[in-house]
Amino acid sequence: MTLSLLRPLARVLPLSATLLVAASWGGWAVITLDDVPDAVVAGKPVTLTFTVRQHGHTLLDNLRPSIDARAGGSHIRADAVPAGGKGRYSSTLTLSDTGQWRLTINSGFGSSHVDLEPIAVIGAGKSSPATAAGERGRRLFVAKGCVTCHLHGDVAGSGVVQVGPELSALRLPADFLQKFLADPSILPPAQQANGGMPNLDLKPVEITALVAFLSGTETAVRAKP
Repeated sequence: MTLSLLRPLARVLPLSATLLVAASWGGWAVITLDDVPDAVVAGKPVTLTFTVRQHGHTLLDNLRPSIDARAGGSHIRADAVPAGGKGRYSSTLTLSDTGQWRLTINSGFGSSHVDLEPIAVIGAGKSSPATAAGERGRRLFVAKGCVTCHLHGDVAGSGVVQVGPELSALRLPADFLQKFLADPSILPPAQQANGGMPNLDLKPVEITALVAFLSGTETAVRAKP
């Protein structure tokens, strides 16, 4: 890696120290959703698959996760089942009414959970609303588990355990963010205390959206329900 890309690493040094403190904590987990829908179709079953990691790293089997979905006075709960692969679970639910639904994924590991950003439920045949890349990045910041460890002023309830550095005003170069989110192991070993940031196997389109959010850039894109 070039010197120009290494320089931003000095700005994330607090991560190594805080991870050492986090190693002694118990009872919290990071939930990472595989695919984050911007919209789902009313009355059509949707399956959400996610991973649960204790302290962001240790994949946890033998849990009993669930998903709660709420809109107005409606409340649906769907249990999750193992989805193949260590620490992976899936849950299938049907949201019957159009509108904005709020979903909570309960990890089954203590009280650890994540409240997803509202998801639009649309009628059959309707087009999914266009979403700016930065807004999608903000939604991914929650759904991919970043919200658990990092504080960000644009995301309510972030920094639940405040493991990583505060990101509200941290403007790292976009090329560095692209490389780091694709492969966090680019950090030197000295900055990989307690395993450093886990590789979440982010898709290129997800990395682009997260970079847009973290760097404050916007590009309009349209998602498929």
